[in-house]
Amino acid sequence: LAVLTRLVGLPFDVWSQTVLHRYGLSTEAWGGWFTDQLTSLGVTLVIWIVVLLGVHLLVRRFPRRWWAGAAAGGFVLVAAASFGYPVLVEPLFNSFHSMPAGPLRTDLLGLARRDGVPVGDVLVADASKRTTELNAYVSGFGSTRRIVVYDTLLSSEPRAEIELIVAHELGHAKRDDVLHGTLIGALGAAAGVCVLFLVITSPRLLRRAGADSPADPRSVALLLAAVTVLLQVVGPVENLISRRIEARADMHALDLTRDPETYVRMQRSLSARNLDDLSPNALEYALWNSHPTGPQRIAMGRDWARLHRVPVPAPLVNGTSP
Repeated sequence: LAVLTRLVGLPFDVWSQTVLHRYGLSTEAWGGWFTDQLTSLGVTLVIWIVVLLGVHLLVRRFPRRWWAGAAAGGFVLVAAASFGYPVLVEPLFNSFHSMPAGPLRTDLLGLARRDGVPVGDVLVADASKRTTELNAYVSGFGSTRRIVVYDTLLSSEPRAEIELIVAHELGHAKRDDVLHGTLIGALGAAAGVCVLFLVITSPRLLRRAGADSPADPRSVALLLAAVTVLLQVVGPVENLISRRIEARADMHALDLTRDPETYVRMQRSLSARNLDDLSPNALEYALWNSHPTGPQRIAMGRDWARLHRVPVPAPLVNGTSP
C-alpha cells in the first residue's frame, strides 16, 4: 500500500520537481532525485512495518486493551525517532561537516555563549547539490542537538545576516523547541492511537474494508486510511503552533542581536531567494504555512524597532534602502 501510494503520487512529485527546476530552485539531477525518492520510501517502509506489526501483535495478544499498549508504543516511537533522526536519517540525504575555523565560526559560537545556549559545533549541510534555497535549522535534542546551516547560505549571504539566522535557531535551542515539539508529537501520537481504536473497531468500517476484526491483516488498509485523514485534520493545528514558535524565535533573534535593520534585510533576501508566496490565501496559509510570511516577519522587525525606540528600518527597494 505504501508503494502504491507513492506510485500514484509520483507524477505530481515529478511535476513539482520540474517546476522547481524551471525557476532555478532545484539543482538536483533526475538520477539523484529518484534515488532520494527510493531512500525516502525505504525509510517509510521501515517505519510502517514496525508500526503495523506492533499494532497487530498487540491486537492479537490483547484484543480488548491493545490500544493502551499501542498508545504507549506510539509515544516511545515518536520520541526515539526525534532523538535518532539527526544521526540515522539525515545522513542518508545530506553530508555534514563542521564549519571551518574562521571569523564566522568564532562569531557564531560566541553568539551561542552570549545567549547561554550550549553548542559544541555548527554543521554545514551540502544542500547545494539539491537546491538553491537558503535555510538553517536545529534538530534533535540532548546529545544529538545541532545547528545546521545550508552551504547555499554561506555562499550568498553577508555574515551579519547569517548570524541573525543562527540567532533565530538559538532561540529554538534555548526554548527547547525540539524537545517540547517531540513531547507534543508523542502525546499527539498516543491520542491518535485512541482515535484509531474507535475507527478500526467499528463493525461498519471493518465490513467496508472487507475485514473480520482489527486482527485481520485486511484491516491495514482501513488503518492507513484513518491515519491519512487524521494527519490532514491535525495539520492546520500543527502549522498554527509552528508559526507561533517561529515568531517567538524571530523575536529571540531580535532581542539577541538588537539589529532590526539586518533582520528586515535578511527576511526580504530569504523570501526573494526562496520565491516564497508573500500573500497566500487563508486556506493555503492554514494548510501549508509552518512559518509566518515574509511580510509578516518584516512587520515584526519594524514593530520591534518601534517598541525598543531604535531606528525603524526603511522600506527596501532592490535590497537597499531608497
